[in-house]
Amino acid sequence: MRDQSSSTYQRRWWILGLLAMSLLIIGLDNTILNVALPTLQREFDAAATELQWMVDAYILVFAGLLLTMGSLGDRFGRKRALQLGLIVFGASSLFAAYADSVEQLIAARAIMGVGGALIMPSTLSILIDVFPREERGRAISIWAGVAGMGIGLGPLTGGLLLENFWWGSIFLINIPIAVLALAGGLFVIPESRDPHPVPVDILGAVLSIAAITALVFAIIEAPARGWTDTLVLASFAAGGLLAIAFIIWEIKTDHPMLNLAFFRNLRFSAGAGAIAITFFAMFGMVFGLTQYLQFVQGYTALEAGVRLVPIALGVVIGAGNSHRLVAKLGTDRVVTLGLLLVTTVLASLAFWQPDTPYWVVGATLFVLAIGMGNTMAPSTDAVMGAIPEANAGVASAMNDVTRQVAGALGVAVIGSAINTVYGRRMEDAVTGLPPEAAEAASDSIGMAARIAAMVPANVGGTLLDAARSAFTDALSLAVLISACAALAGAVLIARFMPRHHLADKSAAPEAVEPHPQDAGAVTSK
Repeated sequence: MRDQSSSTYQRRWWILGLLAMSLLIIGLDNTILNVALPTLQREFDAAATELQWMVDAYILVFAGLLLTMGSLGDRFGRKRALQLGLIVFGASSLFAAYADSVEQLIAARAIMGVGGALIMPSTLSILIDVFPREERGRAISIWAGVAGMGIGLGPLTGGLLLENFWWGSIFLINIPIAVLALAGGLFVIPESRDPHPVPVDILGAVLSIAAITALVFAIIEAPARGWTDTLVLASFAAGGLLAIAFIIWEIKTDHPMLNLAFFRNLRFSAGAGAIAITFFAMFGMVFGLTQYLQFVQGYTALEAGVRLVPIALGVVIGAGNSHRLVAKLGTDRVVTLGLLLVTTVLASLAFWQPDTPYWVVGATLFVLAIGMGNTMAPSTDAVMGAIPEANAGVASAMNDVTRQVAGALGVAVIGSAINTVYGRRMEDAVTGLPPEAAEAASDSIGMAARIAAMVPANVGGTLLDAARSAFTDALSLAVLISACAALAGAVLIARFMPRHHLADKSAAPEAVEPHPQDAGAVTSK
């Protein structure tokens, strides 16, 4: 076992490369589909609700299964979970690329969510097993950078593919990446699991899946149906009751899937909170920003994707260097400063105008992403470092659930704020239009652009100018909401997150682990 663990240590950076490759397709898939929705609408003659479910089927299944899949990875093997996830994700991507109907495409997206829920927690839990504590901060910085890079590169990748190939290419791009990660992982990645496995918490798994799914469904549906809609309120209520039932069961059972005592550790709770705030702001901002670039500033999907690249670069630079700052300043200060930078930059977005030059937009996004990267990586390290390594899969899954739920909530809240302010600002601008056209133009800036193209040029120009101004005003309010959330997070992190330097092993709650060469009890080839 000593020799095998030594071999694992020698190839740890190759392992990280394969984990990053696996993670990249998850990040890309979070945003790549958005730029293809107009194309898919034409190809399938899809209704707006069908387009929404092409996106949401993946998110709903992915978020709902994360915690359970992370727990099963701890129990049955994290490499096995990763490999199975890559197979499922690749096969369902092929299914999606050649779907003949809306129903088939939605089903394929749901199956992709199953694969994603197996992949994402496995990547981080394997990283924790492979890297010794003194190198873990750097490895997690790279992991977080790749996660953010995938989200930032999704629109660009989608735009490039749609510009040159058919719509199915946005799904086929996943297959070679999945195959390479799968083949390399077979020979390079070691198997690891909880050395003292306990019986599977079946009821806990069922309750967690039902609770998370109900809550995410309510968050997804709220902007379109309204936050006081009966179905939305019922879903929130069901999710809340199921979450309470899950908590009660986890306290009572002898073998809980999620040990709730973890939340008493301030590093774990504060780290998860910082991640939630960052992804709330990030997903909400990208949602509004893509529309600003395309409908207000007039860029095509590909041109808008290119102009979002500073987000990917900033996250990579911020996350990739955050471990050095943590070693000097401590986790609490780095995360607090990161959130304060995010707060300041988001507030500056409120001063954007419809004709703000791109050099201002690009520079602002780059600095904003650096702040996000400096928040994400140390917070993830705090969450993972607060949990015993035997539970790395569950800890990773909690980290991922936090990201997904907060991201969905960010899109819902920011989307609702934008729609509300936009509609009010457009009331005077649509008074001369037929009722149906006026309602459509007030519903979204995309519809206003369509209406403007169908009416006389002078009327259309006035309508489009009003829509651009209204959307910019709406975006200004939305970014201020995100800025307030980031500021509140900075205050809470500064107050509650314990200081911890990566070099200080004694700050971890569990015993200091041996060097990988002596850790054969957990890792096997």
